[in-house]
Amino acid sequence: MGISQCVKILKSPTKWMSQFLLVSGLLFSSGTLFSQTLDQQRSDFLAAEKLLQNGNEREFLALAAPLEDYPLYPYLQYQWLKEHLEQTDKVLVFLSAFKETRYAELLRSEWLVYLANKERWLEYIANYQADNRALECLFYWAHYKVGNQQLALQEAKRLWMVGHEQAKQCDGLLSLFEVSPILTSDVVWQRFKLALKEDNESLASYVQRFLPQPDQRMADLWLLVHKKPLLIQTEQFLSGDEQMGAIFVHGVDRIAKLDLDLAITIWDARKLDLLIDNVAIQQLDRKLALALARNQDVRAYSRLNKLFDVDAEVREWKVRVALREQNWQHIAEALAGLSFEEQQTPQWQYWQARALVENGYFEQGQVIYNKLSEDRSYYGFMAADVVNKPYSIADKPIAIAESEIDAFIGTTDFKVVQEFKILGRETDAKRQWWFALKKLSKEQLIIAAKLAQKWQWDQIAIVTLVKADYWDDLALRFPVKYLDAVQHNASRQAIDAALILGIIRQESMLDENARSAVGALGLMQIMPNTGKQMAHQLKETWQLESSLFHPSTNIKYGSYYYKQLLLRFGGHFALAMAAYNAGPNRVIKWLPTDRTMPADIWIEIIPYKETRKYVASVLSYTTIYQQRMQLNPLKITRFLFDVPPY
Repeated sequence: MGISQCVKILKSPTKWMSQFLLVSGLLFSSGTLFSQTLDQQRSDFLAAEKLLQNGNEREFLALAAPLEDYPLYPYLQYQWLKEHLEQTDKVLVFLSAFKETRYAELLRSEWLVYLANKERWLEYIANYQADNRALECLFYWAHYKVGNQQLALQEAKRLWMVGHEQAKQCDGLLSLFEVSPILTSDVVWQRFKLALKEDNESLASYVQRFLPQPDQRMADLWLLVHKKPLLIQTEQFLSGDEQMGAIFVHGVDRIAKLDLDLAITIWDARKLDLLIDNVAIQQLDRKLALALARNQDVRAYSRLNKLFDVDAEVREWKVRVALREQNWQHIAEALAGLSFEEQQTPQWQYWQARALVENGYFEQGQVIYNKLSEDRSYYGFMAADVVNKPYSIADKPIAIAESEIDAFIGTTDFKVVQEFKILGRETDAKRQWWFALKKLSKEQLIIAAKLAQKWQWDQIAIVTLVKADYWDDLALRFPVKYLDAVQHNASRQAIDAALILGIIRQESMLDENARSAVGALGLMQIMPNTGKQMAHQLKETWQLESSLFHPSTNIKYGSYYYKQLLLRFGGHFALAMAAYNAGPNRVIKWLPTDRTMPADIWIEIIPYKETRKYVASVLSYTTIYQQRMQLNPLKITRFLFDVPPY
């Protein structure tokens, strides 16, 4: 249906109605005719969008009206309404009629800003629904403006008490709070300290002005110590009140970031001489002990043992510190200190078995190894190697009939996803997908995961299945793709093809368009500078960074880069994996200096949680891919030879 035809129909309501009924009849009488009608709707949708963009509003409205049963009709109406927020009745109709769509939330947010700009406060309050700090501030500002001042100021206090600046929409409300009786010195001090904790000097300086004059002088000292923490060694910190003690604690904390040994020396010598809150002492003792543990310092175990404030992080680091010592008595003691729930995880079950065997309790250790070998994980695979058992892969593909998937696509939310996908608007399709998932049960999430797999949305399929809490469909969770490029580069670099797939699976979940927060791109998440360097070493002309989104280029550079790391670290797979994630210079700092260390211990004591999990995951995924590709599977311990001292 073309534009001129639509205009003619709208001028004749009777003709329009009969035409609409005719079309409606056709929609339900023939699959072929429905397809043709849907194709026409898509064409008209695109034409209507173009009319709206060009400002041809009358023709847009004429063309959009017959699209009411088209899945993207709410999106089209949203595009028009966000430019006509003054039409309250139409906005309210949309918010009611399409409240289950993603566009209701988007339109409401834009309309609320419009209402605030027009100072229509009662309407703002009546229609407020948002998970947005700026709109929340305007909500309480609206309450203040209509007379609910006590409520507004109490909520303003909560919004004010953070260590960072709030959205500019909060300025009016927070300014009122700052001249209200609710703003006490205690409240100001709390925000001042929160700001310094977040290293926000400018905010702390701003907050300082609300303190009485004597307190401002103390705040000056806080700020001075924040900038020059070594000042805590001067005479004025030989005694004093709790405020001086708090400044001293802050100074030690700042020094520890630059010189941990000096911070510990000052702290141990002076912490009992000053008036310091017991909670603050325990918190700083914990920070210093954990810092020693991450720095692999020999003093760590003793300091961790003396802590009163013991949580999961402290308990786990006690085990890691004992592992670094390779002191199996300490390891057993630290493992015994874990909570019951922690002890049941595959990670700590493995180390309990290892400690039992090392301490002479061979049979007890073998029992745990045998049970753990049934787990499809890094720790389960290592346990299986110890007891010489085949790996438990447990592949149980999800059986979903094609008719179920088709019915699922026919639901309102997923019709929208499909339409965006057909129109080539992948970003809109994926945004709609994540919106739609929030409404689904676990059973429905499983169907959604299979649909994403059908559409070759590998990363989305994997994450959706995780949300469904289903782990055993290995074809979905570990797709074998890009095989020509993977095998070619594996052969070229003389490394295992399954290992390259394992890295790809961990880095991007096989999303060739993946982009990390720090700018790493593509399947193997290569930084542009690294890509440029690899191109130079391979004597290739470096293209634009967008070339890293091409699977063949990305896999070529990523495989070559991993091989260079492998050569740099003497062919040690785990060290090269850690370097791929955290950088080679960090890995060098983590190498043992006094004696050879078993690789499983070295991996477990990597200071960075992300890298620790990364290495374990890539090793596990490599093992699974070897099974999936029906290669001659290598034992996981083949990748885990001892780490020599540096």
